[in-house]
Amino acid sequence: MENVTGKNPIDSCCSSSRCSSSGSTAVSKGSSCGSDSTNQEEPAAASTSRDDAVEFDIEGMDCSSCAKSIEKHFRALPWVSHIEVHFASGKMRIAHGGTLEGVLKEIRLLGYQAALSSRTKVGNKKSSVWKNNLMLLSGFFLLWGWISSFFPSTAAYATMLYAVSMVIGGWKPARSAYYAVKNRSLDMNALMVGAAIGAVVIGEWLEGAVVVWLFALGNWLQNRTMERTRNSIRELMDLAPGEAWVKTEQGLVRKPVEKVQVGQVIVIKPGEKIPLDGRVTTGTTSVNQAPITGESIPVDKAVGDEVYAGSVNEEGSIEVEVTRLVQDTALAKIIHLVEEAQEKQAPTQSFMDRFARVYTPIVFGTSVLLTLIPPLLGAGEWKEWLYRGLELLVIACPCALVISTPVAIVSAIGNAAKNGVLIKGGTYLEMAGKLKAIAFDKTGTLTEGKPRVAQIIVPDTDEEKVLSIARTIEEHSRHPIAQAIIEEADRRGIASLGGADHKTLVGKGAQAAVDQRVYYAGNEKLFEEKNVPLDAWKKHLETLQSMGHTPVLVGTDEEILGLIAVSDVIRETSKDTIRRLKQDGIQSVMLTGDQEGTARKIASDAGLDQYHAELLPEEKVQAVKNLQQQGWKVGMVGDGMNDAPALATADLGIAMGGVGTDTAMETADVVLMADNLEQLPFTIRLSRKALTIIKQNIVFSVLVKLAALALIFPNWLTLWIAVMSDTGAALLVILNSMRLLRMR
Repeated sequence: MENVTGKNPIDSCCSSSRCSSSGSTAVSKGSSCGSDSTNQEEPAAASTSRDDAVEFDIEGMDCSSCAKSIEKHFRALPWVSHIEVHFASGKMRIAHGGTLEGVLKEIRLLGYQAALSSRTKVGNKKSSVWKNNLMLLSGFFLLWGWISSFFPSTAAYATMLYAVSMVIGGWKPARSAYYAVKNRSLDMNALMVGAAIGAVVIGEWLEGAVVVWLFALGNWLQNRTMERTRNSIRELMDLAPGEAWVKTEQGLVRKPVEKVQVGQVIVIKPGEKIPLDGRVTTGTTSVNQAPITGESIPVDKAVGDEVYAGSVNEEGSIEVEVTRLVQDTALAKIIHLVEEAQEKQAPTQSFMDRFARVYTPIVFGTSVLLTLIPPLLGAGEWKEWLYRGLELLVIACPCALVISTPVAIVSAIGNAAKNGVLIKGGTYLEMAGKLKAIAFDKTGTLTEGKPRVAQIIVPDTDEEKVLSIARTIEEHSRHPIAQAIIEEADRRGIASLGGADHKTLVGKGAQAAVDQRVYYAGNEKLFEEKNVPLDAWKKHLETLQSMGHTPVLVGTDEEILGLIAVSDVIRETSKDTIRRLKQDGIQSVMLTGDQEGTARKIASDAGLDQYHAELLPEEKVQAVKNLQQQGWKVGMVGDGMNDAPALATADLGIAMGGVGTDTAMETADVVLMADNLEQLPFTIRLSRKALTIIKQNIVFSVLVKLAALALIFPNWLTLWIAVMSDTGAALLVILNSMRLLRMR
């Protein structure tokens, strides 16, 4: 252990609550929420902005190129002012001057399904079943045709069955391909349709039908597995019930949570989930907050305590005064932040997307040259090289490569959220796995943050007088030490003297005027600056500091009246957390403004590698910079407020106790919702596992492409094998990434 001191203008129907509440299912044709219209009939764009965007869930995207195709299509429409499509979360945000049905129609034209986003919707089951039926029907005609091909008299009949199979299985990809090419985009649909048409041109009807069916099968499997990954977040929406028992003059009334207002009282019975955030007004119970914070042990709740939507009332019946509307609950904020995190690209993902934009056109051009040049040079027949060009065309799609990162990121962020850790983007997830040192604030992080007065030393005055002066000075402060002094005074029944001119002296203490005389309560540094004699107190200070107490001197600018020793207790989880971080090769450092002796004892008890004591906020920033200058990626763990500068300076800011704390959830990169450190080693290991899986996905995707390319020239590759290599690789990449959902 080392110490270094020192709102959206669409048609009026769609802005009504009726349309909003029906957003859990896709709007059917003829919906009252908008007339059927083509893009030419849409009105000119109104003055919309990104903030006016309506959110949709899109089903059927199997790689990021699909998202790009949708974006390009909508950007070409004059009535659309802003569009964002995110493959990872399956969401589209669009600001437009058209109708709801107009938007949904354009999505259907592209071959996808859309529905207004809803906090109660999980997946589009109807669309999934429809795609499943089409895939099975296409396979049935393919099998029927293949059996018929064994009888020479039915060869033409078999070809007809293959054609039917291709039409059934390929009409949706063909439609998507048309719009992709129209928007100058080469996605997997365009490549596969090109391959199927080419197979028909050279008379390979069986190959073409197999290509289309395998592509449909692969897409269906990929969509199912991707939806499972996305639902890892959407399941959070089901944590809180949709209705609440509201206490009224007529008795208990069951109401939708959207109609419950702040200040109303709701009743939660034993075993029920808490529907809204609030404060207990009647009753006592224990609440399982694991769905929100990841805590394994239920928390006791009494009158005055906060409870959160989504947590479970374990025992007694309680009455709760609602403090937040449904859209403002801690759970709603968590869901919103996690969905935003899913859409933020990690550095690896950004690189892979840039690579794909260059790679796909190059390979597509190469496949055209491979089809044309050898026959022109007399090196073979047109049919032979056209077939090889089609194989290369199929292999050209970098689907598995492009989704190798976002699926892993979504899975990891979803798992972390379920375990009480809010990671606010792929960048921060990657950074957590690269940390080599973590700096900790002391109070409320390594320690309980609830210090108590342990001892009062007074030579010439009585304890009550010193404590009353200290209480008067500290009564406007929210610092834990100040609260400890106030609580001790309350316990003894000692009242405030009615001070004036209260001031906080950052890093030193506080002052107030009592009877026109200024009194101070603070550390040794404060009184040294005022040249107050401390010789008679040195021994007491050294003894208390060696015991791990924080001494608070009380006096004037002339003399010390007394000394109050305050001590904080180290968290039970701190030692185990530090030990596990050491096992992962991470240095642990404590940064505190507390006294040297207190810092030394806490650091020793926790097993820290370094500690820096008596630091002002700006000195904590410099301490973080010093660690970074050693070549380390540094994480900083604090409360999200007092340590904001150091949190911002660190490579990764980690805030404690995000439930109900807006500041922590807004300022930090990672939030430990349960207000304890046990989740930190899990976060580090989850991040490292995610980085490992991303590397595995990339290497596997590249090797599959190279292997398939190598099989082209000895003429060992077939179109159906090429399709399987692409869709199979993409499916395996998704399944590999989904392992992150099971990590505990």
